[in-house]
Parts: sequence; structure tokens; C-alpha cells
Amino acid sequence: MSKMVVVFHSGYGHTKKLAESVAAGAGAEVVAIDAEGHVDEEGWAPLAAAHGIIFGSPTYMGSVSWQFKKFADATSKIWSQQGWKDKVAAGFTNSATMNGDKLSTLHYLFTLSQQHAMVWVGTGMMPSNSKAADRNDVNYVGSFAGAMAQSPSDASADEMPPGDLETGRLFGMRVAEITARFNKT
Repeated sequence: MSKMVVVFHSGYGHTKKLAESVAAGAGAEVVAIDAEGHVDEEGWAPLAAAHGIIFGSPTYMGSVSWQFKKFADATSKIWSQQGWKDKVAAGFTNSATMNGDKLSTLHYLFTLSQQHAMVWVGTGMMPSNSKAADRNDVNYVGSFAGAMAQSPSDASADEMPPGDLETGRLFGMRVAEITARFNKT
């Protein structure tokens, strides 16, 4: 079985809730980036042992949070040793508005994965884009590059749309399935 890790930062709990859904789908261990942008010593070991890493960050001001960026910068030693080369990678994000420049965040996560010579996996999901579509449908936000969620700025994490959380779960399953194909032994 492939070892999966979800590494994420969450400022207000919404991205954490999405990370938990992604991890549930992927059967992944969760590593949280703390409020200061650090991963504790125990958190680096699962990342090194993982076959697949799913990155997650809220979208703040059109990109990842500074805490996620600090984590990404801390991976430069791993990069110089090609420690994540050929691992499967994917990403997810959440913001308060429907667009919120979430694609910029996913592009950042994609670029990070490519600098590490990883193999990127998108959602593989069709968008819910018909007149009959409902806000609680899977992939209502309509992303292909990675999972996206939208949480109103005045909503608690417990009020996240169920369709976005289900999108995260299905996305995690897809990433785990692709990772397993790459890691047949």
C-alpha cells in the first residue's frame, strides 16, 4: 500500500476541514504546518517516507499563506538532494470568494512540486456546471488542477459546503489510486 501524506496550513480552520476530507479519501497521514510556518521534527519523517504528498493552503491575497511559503522554503535541502523526486504530488485550497484567485495558489503548489521533480495529479472530475447544478454538488467550483473549496468569510469551518468536502474526499481517493499505480511492488 502507498504511503500518503497531506501537509497543510490552515488559518481559520476551513482548510484544515478540507485537509481532513482529502486525507480521509487518500487514507493519508496529516501533517500540519503551525501558525509560525513550522513542521515539527516528527512531521518531516512521514514526508520523507511518503509515496505521495498532497499540499494544502488557504488562498490569501492570491497565493499560499506565508506559513505555507515558509514551509516550502524549508524544503530546499530536500530539493537539493532530490528527496521528493518521482513522488506523486497534488494540491488543494480554500478561499472566501468563489474565485478568490485560488488557481494562483494551485499554480504555486504545482510549481513547488515540479521544482521537486514530482508527478502532479489533478482532480479528474467533471465540473457541476449545468443549470441543475447545486452549490452542494461535487466540484461545483469547477477545478481541474487540484481541489478547490469556497467558504464564506463569516462561516465557521463546520459550515463548509458538503459538496466541497466530498470533492476533497474524492480528490484524495484519486491521488491515492494514482500513487498506487506508480508504486506497484
